[in-house]
Amino acid sequence: MRIVRGIAGLLGELLITIGVILMLFVGWQLFWTDVVADADAAQVVTTIEQDPTGPEWVQPKRALLGDAFAVVRIPRFGARFARPLYEGTTRDVLVRGIGHYVDTSLPGAVGNFAMAGHRTTYGKPFNQIDKLAEGDVVLVMTRDTYFVYRVTGHQIVPPTQVSVLLPVPDEPDKKATVATLTMTSCHPEFSARERYVVHAELDATYPRDKGVPADVLKVGE
Repeated sequence: MRIVRGIAGLLGELLITIGVILMLFVGWQLFWTDVVADADAAQVVTTIEQDPTGPEWVQPKRALLGDAFAVVRIPRFGARFARPLYEGTTRDVLVRGIGHYVDTSLPGAVGNFAMAGHRTTYGKPFNQIDKLAEGDVVLVMTRDTYFVYRVTGHQIVPPTQVSVLLPVPDEPDKKATVATLTMTSCHPEFSARERYVVHAELDATYPRDKGVPADVLKVGE
């Protein structure tokens, strides 16, 4: 019996240890990765915004994998929301901010400018993607220009439905004639079973040195 009790005690201690390790891992995933990613994103945004014509800015057409070439602001997500936009959607890119799908259009260009972001962990830039409503603004700031996109709708699709990234989303035989934006993130929250997709259309552009009219950034009801 002593042996049995000893084995049971060891198993109990082992299970407690495993439980503690799992709790620490979950805490790291859900909290600490946000802290690190938010601090990194804030530093990148500050650096490039304070140097509007300097070498920190990369022109979108010259961006290489991992380069930050724009800043994304979404008023619906709060006045302080600002995230760097990087070229590419690899894991190394998305742990730092929002990623631009390689081979999709660039900001302001005719076609589908598509980007992805985490919904949980690593700063979760698209955590509230399901709160975006028709008419909401997605502001993309490059070195020279502010691009104002307005949300036109959303859809929920399986991860395999990559046709949402086509020049005209889900219409492979149609030629693009307008500048659109597609945003993707995991759905539902804490799961990667599906993708939440938001579509928007270019509404206006403004020179960087002139700024954006304040009423453009107002959040609707």
